[in-house]
Amino acid sequence: MLQSLTNIIIEASKLMLTADFKVTQKQGAANIVTSSDIAVQEFLCSRLSTLLPGCGFLCEEEDMQDLSHEYTWIIDPIDGTANYSRGIRECAICVGLKHGSLMELAAVYLPRTDEMFTAQRGKGAHLHHPASGGPSEAIHVSSRPFSDSIMCTALPVYHKEFAPVCAGIIQEVFAQCNDIRRFGAAAPELCYLAMGRCELYFEYLLSPWDFAAASLILEEAGGVLCNREGQPLDYTRPSGVLAANSRDSLLRLTSIVTSPLP
Repeated sequence: MLQSLTNIIIEASKLMLTADFKVTQKQGAANIVTSSDIAVQEFLCSRLSTLLPGCGFLCEEEDMQDLSHEYTWIIDPIDGTANYSRGIRECAICVGLKHGSLMELAAVYLPRTDEMFTAQRGKGAHLHHPASGGPSEAIHVSSRPFSDSIMCTALPVYHKEFAPVCAGIIQEVFAQCNDIRRFGAAAPELCYLAMGRCELYFEYLLSPWDFAAASLILEEAGGVLCNREGQPLDYTRPSGVLAANSRDSLLRLTSIVTSPLP
């Protein structure tokens, strides 16, 4: 199943690797969709319906939300659409398979860097480069402590009313960790955490297709995640997302997020 999924995603990525796409605003300039988003999603839904008949879908575009099935594909056809539209490499096709309340299978592919992150529950997380060939390699989070951690984060571009709260949290974490990064796409950032490029992650509010696939990859790489209240993530609704390379670092990050600002 995982090999079939990655093959389908590689095919879908050809629809993304084009300069001939149109950009449309969904809710202002900060929230856009491209013709590539729509094309990739339609291709994935068609092929995945054949791969797993009778499945449901939860997708970013076109209000596709069918959660009434035992198995549900959670899809972000292009995570980081703003990056994609501007030629920035951090943009990814994200597909996860949910069974019950758990993610069972996941793939996140960055076509512009040719990085395919995959995971299957209980079997670890891996990275390979489809275009250049070669075997996949197991990935694991780093062992760096909180004080030497880099945190990936972002201000809430769709809900700028939360920016002051987020800025306060980011400033406090920055005072205690090594540094901050913002790549502009949740799934690539969580995958970077999974392979040890960073150690912490915080976003105030994300949709499930932003984090579902990457969350399994991170967990299988030894990382940990929770929502803003420190509870397990719910893959059917929007949520804040906190993640770290260790339980101790996640607890410290959670304590900062839940503490009242001075």
